[in-house]
Amino acid sequence: MPWEVVRRRMLERLHREGYDDLEPAHLTVLQYPGPQGSRPSELAARVGMSKQAVNYLLGELERLGYLERRPDPDDLRSRRIVLTDRGSSALQVIRDAVADVEREWARALGKARFEQLRELLVDLNRLGRAG
Repeated sequence: MPWEVVRRRMLERLHREGYDDLEPAHLTVLQYPGPQGSRPSELAARVGMSKQAVNYLLGELERLGYLERRPDPDDLRSRRIVLTDRGSSALQVIRDAVADVEREWARALGKARFEQLRELLVDLNRLGRAG
């Protein structure tokens, strides 16, 4: 349930700030730390999606002007994801929305309990990636 709250708040803020062409599925690609500099295959592994599904979302975001896929200077057979100015601005809006939610939760739970929650979530995320 907390993830749904965060996702909803991110989309509300994005739409209010003029990024009304973004949909919930796009947040998978734009989630922290963002796709900047990644290869599509690396991004797919990080978000737990097939390469085909990630490439579909990347194609949509590229068409909407949020990113570009450029040749990888280290391996010309591969591509790297590069955010456009619009993509970087959208990421900042997402981060601002998340920061607002975190401030609200810290007020509601108290700073110490919120920090404990945050540490536990980071631990669980790390465990999920390890297993």
